[in-house]
Amino acid sequence: MKRYVLAALATSMLLGATSAVHADDALKAAIAAPSRTPDNVKRDVYRHPYETLTFFGIKPNMTVVELAPGGGWYTEILAPYLRNQGKLITGGNDLASPNENERKAAERFMARLNTKPEVYNKVALGVFSPGRKYEMAPPNSVDMVLTFRNIHNWIPLGPDKMKELFGNLYTVLKPGGILGVEEHRLPASKTQDAEASTGYMHEQYVIKLAESAGFKLVGKSDINANPKDTADHKNGVWALPPTYTNKDEDRAKYQAIGESDRMTLKFVKP
Repeated sequence: MKRYVLAALATSMLLGATSAVHADDALKAAIAAPSRTPDNVKRDVYRHPYETLTFFGIKPNMTVVELAPGGGWYTEILAPYLRNQGKLITGGNDLASPNENERKAAERFMARLNTKPEVYNKVALGVFSPGRKYEMAPPNSVDMVLTFRNIHNWIPLGPDKMKELFGNLYTVLKPGGILGVEEHRLPASKTQDAEASTGYMHEQYVIKLAESAGFKLVGKSDINANPKDTADHKNGVWALPPTYTNKDEDRAKYQAIGESDRMTLKFVKP
């Protein structure tokens, strides 16, 4: 009997390892997909998509919400990766928003998805309009929520609205679901203003925001750390590539620094 148990255990471990290899290969294939924008691919050296998503524990059969996808940098990877076995929901701008700029941003994003239906036609469009409307997914239905370099944009909402925002993320996740956060990191020795106007945030403050909604921190990574970034640039994080908001002023210096120093945090809904 013991021999059969050991054999079954060995088979189970082998199947698990094989499954992990397949998921690993699928992620590498999504990152290498020819459908990605060449300028986005050039930023892989700074954004480390493979290492970041692996740290968060993503699997191809998950239901994943990507918050505020912007121009779709990560959408280009997540959409093909989740297309066949999982589901990608983008929590983005509201097509029915009373704000014209938000409506236009939603239209631009949808138009972009429509240019490559073979990649994006299974992407579900949810609404994530901070402080106003959250219609991403039913409660307890999502395996993972991801946000990349967005939280500083929401801080001006104020503490109550931020608590409501993180509460909505907690609600849509299944028990055991993961919240993955990447954000520009402000050194603890520097003062963060109330609206995070430089784009940088204290790591401990971000952790507190998530924990106040019920999340538990289960991991930190320096995958996206950049010790060259002093976080004290004129016009904040946007002085650095790829934005170069200061244009030619000190451009060589900012180019040598590269993209920002960022925290990468993994939380779980107990």
